[in-house]
Amino acid sequence: MFKDLLPYATWACGAALTAAERLLAGEVDVAFHLLGGFHHAMAERAAGFCYLNDVALACLRLAEGGKRVLYLDVDAHHGDGVQAAFYRRRDVFTISLHESGHTLFPWGGFEDEIGEGDGLGFNANLSLPAGTYNEAFLDAFDRVVLPLLAAYAPDVIVLELGMDALAGDPLTHLSLTNHAHEAVLERLLRRNIPLLVAGGGGYHVENTVRGWALAWQVCAGEQNEHDLSLGMGGVMLGSTEWAGGLRDHDRPVTPEQRRTVEPALRASVDAVIRNVFPHHGLPSGAGASGPAASEPGPAATL
Repeated sequence: MFKDLLPYATWACGAALTAAERLLAGEVDVAFHLLGGFHHAMAERAAGFCYLNDVALACLRLAEGGKRVLYLDVDAHHGDGVQAAFYRRRDVFTISLHESGHTLFPWGGFEDEIGEGDGLGFNANLSLPAGTYNEAFLDAFDRVVLPLLAAYAPDVIVLELGMDALAGDPLTHLSLTNHAHEAVLERLLRRNIPLLVAGGGGYHVENTVRGWALAWQVCAGEQNEHDLSLGMGGVMLGSTEWAGGLRDHDRPVTPEQRRTVEPALRASVDAVIRNVFPHHGLPSGAGASGPAASEPGPAATL
């Protein structure tokens, strides 16, 4: 508990619902809501720094507005509160890519959790082993998320863009750079589907700020036009630690890292393909996802 906890939580929910209303009204193509992303909050309890689940409320409002909603969560932690809210529904398809529950809170989100009842097959979890790096992550994303996105054909996407999957985060064990988040956004924007971007986690402040600033540039279609790092300094760029603009420096991948990550991630991808793909008319055999679905059209505008 802390002072002004309720206003803190309700402002996030109000922002998420405002974003949903703007999307429903067709006033914007992209709504950017970084205060939110409290995906652990449950119907009757708080959890994981989350008190009220703004992203679940946004998904609910969009579904009530007659939209087919894809909730995509790339925060390092499993989006268990959103999963619980829609586990028996198919108008909100939840997909979470997160560090494995074997090594990170909330200790769940495994590939056999695929929904129940009317929602069977409309919940997908992809566990990422500790040390997962950009190349492996994006290959898994392309093999799992893009085919499901094409098959489900949502009217709107709600994206939890947590930055705690970045290397150096003090609470997690992944090795992504913000190039991965940039690539995810670019893949989604090319689909020309209305998009609500929520913040989520990120506990290395400098890396998180830089990652979200880059994400804003991508959503605004200006990532190649301006260098927002000019004049920032201080906490924005970690002063002497990194002065290379908004994009993280590249991280080398060791042979041992590849030997550890690739088999475990391949098993997770294969499990999602086997457990979830058949519910959407997608082939579930070995290598079934093949090349990622095509990415048509120009990026959506803000």
